[in-house]
Amino acid sequence: MGALPFHPSTILFLLLSLLLLSHPCSSSSRPQVVERASGTQQPQPLGNTTGSGKGKCAGKVVCRPGILLPVWLPLNPPLGEQTGRAVIYFSCLLYMFLGVSIIADRFMASIEVITSQEKEVTITKPNGETSVTTVRVWNETVSNLTLMALGSSAPEILLSVIEVCGHNFDAGELGPGTIVGSAAFNMFVIIGVCVLVIPKGESRKIKHLRVFFITAFWSIFAYIWLYLILAVISPGVVEVWEALVTLLYFPVCVILAWIADRRLLFYKYMHKRYRADKRHGIVVEMEGDLAPKGIDVIMDGKFSDGSPCPGNSSSTTVSVQAGAEVDQNKDEAVRILKDLKEKHPDKDLDQLIEMANYSALVQQKKSRAFYRIQATRLMIGAGNVLRKHAAERARRRAEGGSGSEDDMATCSHISFECAQYQCTENCGTLSLGVICQGGTGQDTFYVDYRTENGSANAGADYEFSEGTLVFKPGETRKEIKVGILDDDVFEEDEHFFVRLQNLRLEEGASAAGTGTPPKGRLIEPLVATVTILDDDHAGIFTFGQRVLRVSESSGMLVLTVVRNSGSRGMVAVPYHTEDGTARSGIDYEETKGELEFPNEQTSQTLQVRIINMGEYEKQENFFIVLEEPKWLKRGISGNPSPEEEEARRISEMGKPILGEHSRLEVIIEESCEFKSTVDKLLRDTNLAVVIGTHSWREQFIEAVTVSAGDGDEEGQEQRMPNCFDYFMHILSVFWKILFACVPPTEYCNGWACFVVSILVIGFLTAVIGDLASHFGCTVGLRDTVTAVVFVALGTSIPDTFASKVAATQDQYADASVGNVTGSNAVNVFLGIGVAWSVAAVYWKVKGQVFRVDPGSLAFSVTLFTIFAFISMGVLMLRRRPSVGGELGGPRITKVLTALFFFGLWFLYILFSSLEAYCHIQGF
Repeated sequence: MGALPFHPSTILFLLLSLLLLSHPCSSSSRPQVVERASGTQQPQPLGNTTGSGKGKCAGKVVCRPGILLPVWLPLNPPLGEQTGRAVIYFSCLLYMFLGVSIIADRFMASIEVITSQEKEVTITKPNGETSVTTVRVWNETVSNLTLMALGSSAPEILLSVIEVCGHNFDAGELGPGTIVGSAAFNMFVIIGVCVLVIPKGESRKIKHLRVFFITAFWSIFAYIWLYLILAVISPGVVEVWEALVTLLYFPVCVILAWIADRRLLFYKYMHKRYRADKRHGIVVEMEGDLAPKGIDVIMDGKFSDGSPCPGNSSSTTVSVQAGAEVDQNKDEAVRILKDLKEKHPDKDLDQLIEMANYSALVQQKKSRAFYRIQATRLMIGAGNVLRKHAAERARRRAEGGSGSEDDMATCSHISFECAQYQCTENCGTLSLGVICQGGTGQDTFYVDYRTENGSANAGADYEFSEGTLVFKPGETRKEIKVGILDDDVFEEDEHFFVRLQNLRLEEGASAAGTGTPPKGRLIEPLVATVTILDDDHAGIFTFGQRVLRVSESSGMLVLTVVRNSGSRGMVAVPYHTEDGTARSGIDYEETKGELEFPNEQTSQTLQVRIINMGEYEKQENFFIVLEEPKWLKRGISGNPSPEEEEARRISEMGKPILGEHSRLEVIIEESCEFKSTVDKLLRDTNLAVVIGTHSWREQFIEAVTVSAGDGDEEGQEQRMPNCFDYFMHILSVFWKILFACVPPTEYCNGWACFVVSILVIGFLTAVIGDLASHFGCTVGLRDTVTAVVFVALGTSIPDTFASKVAATQDQYADASVGNVTGSNAVNVFLGIGVAWSVAAVYWKVKGQVFRVDPGSLAFSVTLFTIFAFISMGVLMLRRRPSVGGELGGPRITKVLTALFFFGLWFLYILFSSLEAYCHIQGF
């Protein structure tokens, strides 16, 4: 990856240029004193004012007390001391920016936890069946434009509000200047960096163009509106309605973006894709473009189940777009597990999960908050979030593997081999197995058994039996023999029980005599059920149940057809399969044939192969139908006696027939094991869990731990920290420990951390405002220039690194470019809207007006708007097939694009500074 194009020499050159601009060379101009007041500078009959812009273009700037920090006396120190003060102010400013970045990390983690909250909704299918699915509470677009944008732009927004409220509700230059300067940095520098860092031969497109067009429009319109209220509608005065409308544009922007995202109102009549005139070659593609094969496609705000089976009647359309991201993450997890299973067929599911964990973390869709957190933690020596999580899971797994062993090492378990036994009434004797497992193998066990009546009666259907089994040291199996009595009378199948009881170590002792801790115990099954099948009837042929649910990973499905109420004679039972919603050849293999039941055989099996499609959610059905049984050979022949004639009559009454469940419905569902594996993988790779914290102890341990920074994203091996990691950790450890006191994100679903973090950011922002103002006046810079260059740069650097990570790791450009436009609009609507609404209402109550000098602010806004139109046009032109997308593309093209954007930012800084010192005419 290319390094970010920021170097100390560039910043120093910029600083020297601004210092030269702040001291005009013209000897005819008389120096004037420009003071930074905490209140109104001149009493005005109609309200407050910031003074005339014309009188503030040149001269010496005198520092005044800030909101929190006092002025450094004396006001006119020698040059050496003044230089020292500037260095101290600048160093403190950088350190405060670092602190804000770290607390913003906690703030964004709380936002990630809040916006990742899920809820269960019930979906009614076309056939009337209902199912429960999980969807996100927060719509992705709404969360990006509200909480995510607030988290990213909190310092700029709070600086504007605090400056107005802390300076007696007078308009200041630092807050608005920072907002406009930050917007310019975001639009030109961040996008330029994102264009440049895309790997060679790759490009990134914006996927959700509708939302991008809405936010891009509002990001430019916000600054046009700012110019209109400053210089056109009511020059120099901000009316109450103007400030309130500015604030109300924020919910309007969010609602329109949500409508575009959900394709509501007129959007639902628009075609999915739009293509411009072929002569210009601009391709505009909407959602679903280049969607990976097999992944759900969202169209018209609804789900398509994406089933590969045509005519699948169990598909469901759901008007819940909030679940789209969840489904995409599931699909991605399924794809990763399938690929790993094909590459490593010898691995079990636990091993596959371990291998898939880090891969799923890297490849899944991530939020804006995650990229901001990842960038900040890499910068301060806190390590790669994903790699640390994978390493921690591997460590816990290794520790968990050495748990306590089962008590079978010291305690013998005695039980029947199985709980169900069957025999025909002419079998004579039935043997039931009893097993002894585990233990030390040095003890002798005695266990009693006895038979108990069920529908079969002792003496009529079986011989009563009781006794004691003796397991000597080393013996593991014993048998209980029970005699079965036969007759030639047709009767229903009957059953009786055999029970184990009174386990002991010594003959004649009680059951409690196995010691403490116990050396042996009876476990389930300790009661065996014996079913006596009548052999005087041809039988009733049926499946064991009406509905059978099977996993699609079952492979060869073996089904048992049972012969109840008789087993005399040879009978053939034809069968065949019938399609339901499952299709033969796609979901299962068509099967038909004939089952033959020889005389006295009570069960027979048939096989149907289930085709594994590897779907996360599936519910298809087909049927296996038993046809009328055919009596091939009867069990009574020759010249029967009168008794045999009666038996023949009874036998004719009991000719082979179909039972109650002759049509078995087989429902093919997703593999429970596979689904649970996917669910476990999703839980392990939940980003809210990865970046969130669960306790203060965890936060303090993390605060004092240094971890390696960025490295090879594809490798799971975590390298050792280097010197830079240790340096950044030592530099930021004060902030880390201090902010470890913020409530963990697990408390109150993240809201406790959210509230405390924003309060801390507000306090630090007030200090930053004072430091920036004192630094500017110390070196002779106006607040406008200080805000546009230094404060905007300091608050936007974390966003730059976050966008760089998002651009290289994300499949699309939305997370890196699309969010820039939304952030710029929110900065104006909230940062300036809230501050000016409060001030305008305050002065209105006092019977005066809220005055804002349009001067430098209006000029900066106009300049930014012109450059923003140009940059949007360049981004759209980059969607040409020859380039491939807004980001990346051919090397020469992306380098030229990046240089062009950097040039726009440099021109914006240059012209804004020239206007601030009256070298060019402003408003």
